[in-house]
Amino acid sequence: MSTLKLANEPLARSVRVERKSGQRYLTAFLKDGQTHSVPLAFYPTLSRATPAELRNMRSIGPGVGFHWPAIDF
Repeated sequence: MSTLKLANEPLARSVRVERKSGQRYLTAFLKDGQTHSVPLAFYPTLSRATPAELRNMRSIGPGVGFHWPAIDF
């Protein structure tokens, strides 16, 4: 079995919850300048979190992921 190895792995600089057209989105800002947004509803645990819980977020490693310790997600 082979796996895809990217020459430049996309790493996140930051992530935040934004409101667009009345819906909340989880938006990731990558170190290469790209921005990716998905509806927060795709992540039920995050969509039920309070604003304070969502702000309490930390980066995992050099931007490979994010963790919200208050909701253990």
